[in-house]
Amino acid sequence: MTQQSLEPRTTADDAGEGTRVPAGRSWLDRYFHISHRGSTVAREVRGGITTFMAMAYILLLNPLILSGKDAAGATLAQPALITATAFAAAFTTLLMGFVGKVPLALAAGLSVSGVLASQVAPEMTWPQAMGMCVMYGVIIMLLVVTGLREMIMNAIPLALKHGITMGIGLFIALIGFYKSGFVHQGKATPLALGPAGELAGWPVLLFAGTLLLIFMLQARNIPGAILIGIVSGTVVAAILNAAGVIAPRQWAGGAPELHGSAVSMPDFSLFGDVRFGGWGEVGAMTVGMIVFTLVLAGFFDAMATIIGVGTEAKLADDKGRMPGLSKALFIDGAGGAIGGVSGGSGQTVFIESATGVGEGARTGLASVVTGLFFAACLFFTPLTAIVPQEVASAALVVIGAMMLMNARHVDWADRATAIPVFLTVVLMPFTYTITTGVAAGVISYVAIKTAQGKWREIGAFMWILTAVFVVYFALNPIESWLGVH
Repeated sequence: MTQQSLEPRTTADDAGEGTRVPAGRSWLDRYFHISHRGSTVAREVRGGITTFMAMAYILLLNPLILSGKDAAGATLAQPALITATAFAAAFTTLLMGFVGKVPLALAAGLSVSGVLASQVAPEMTWPQAMGMCVMYGVIIMLLVVTGLREMIMNAIPLALKHGITMGIGLFIALIGFYKSGFVHQGKATPLALGPAGELAGWPVLLFAGTLLLIFMLQARNIPGAILIGIVSGTVVAAILNAAGVIAPRQWAGGAPELHGSAVSMPDFSLFGDVRFGGWGEVGAMTVGMIVFTLVLAGFFDAMATIIGVGTEAKLADDKGRMPGLSKALFIDGAGGAIGGVSGGSGQTVFIESATGVGEGARTGLASVVTGLFFAACLFFTPLTAIVPQEVASAALVVIGAMMLMNARHVDWADRATAIPVFLTVVLMPFTYTITTGVAAGVISYVAIKTAQGKWREIGAFMWILTAVFVVYFALNPIESWLGVH
């Protein structure tokens, strides 16, 4: 179902006239429909600040994920990555506020960044990887404009959507455990606790303490638990480092020290560093699968997040429709291209927007406030760089745990559902590729449904996906058979 030109009547419209100001409204009120939606400027500002506090961790985690080497052995400079992350988040969130006029904030999608770091960069250069980001963003925008995005969403079984989210969560958690030093490649096993079956050094213990602190704060429903945990862990790290308890060489990403001023000019060296050529060595099939994986990574959560937060804000009607849905989806798709051009990975709507809604945010003014805070962070890159990798990694594990909570929506008693979801979830971290998990889930779902004689329930799009993924798994034998190298 596509967004109708006539805006649906929402629960905010049914709230009555008591909270509305029919006359004498300011231009701010009129533009964002603040009183019409039963809110106030103070609530919107408070909600915008709360949302920023809940998702500010992305300024630390996204550069951490994108810190690896590309196929040419090059890495992205951390100050430039922090600037790109902050700029893209600020630009897309402000766009959502002024154009979409809904309380939704955007930033670099960890699932998209995970694909770029683990699947794209090892095959090509970082500028080419950002070019792929632009391509997937354009594709999603076209899907929104043509109405195909919602058609595709409806074609993929709900259980597989939950499985994809869970698998990405487990994948992100593994990255966090590995980058913190908690998990290592073992001598006699693929993975091991620490470098030799035991934890080594204070930094990894600080990771464990930060992780437990965040979980404890979340259990107490403390707003901004992730950010509080990161700040607390960083303060402890700085004290231990200053006291000489931990040698500088023990920190994986550098000691938590401030070098020079806390304020600096933004580093836009990554902006516009995008390449669309030079993919001959990779192959058309690989490029196609990478773009498809990026579309998947940035595709499924956005619509559910937008509708979920919109419903919480009483902007959606009983059929899940909400004013400006098409605009919100289009801006979310544009976030992929904007993030690629800025060098900070594809942007997507964050579920943390719900924290601002919980504080009373109902309009795009809250998003404008959040975007302005991200813009201010452009000038505080040195402060952000103080956070040690071990502390930031704890937040990755927490995000992974939150994504795994989708397991409650899966009917584990139904094997036609449980087996495809299981394969989707476990193969992502086990093979270190998101595509493999999605492919195994789709193929097994179609195969089991066919074995049950329910092939008519599958749908044409799932059959097409199955054919594509069969070729994906059999690509090497096919190339050998055709004599292609």
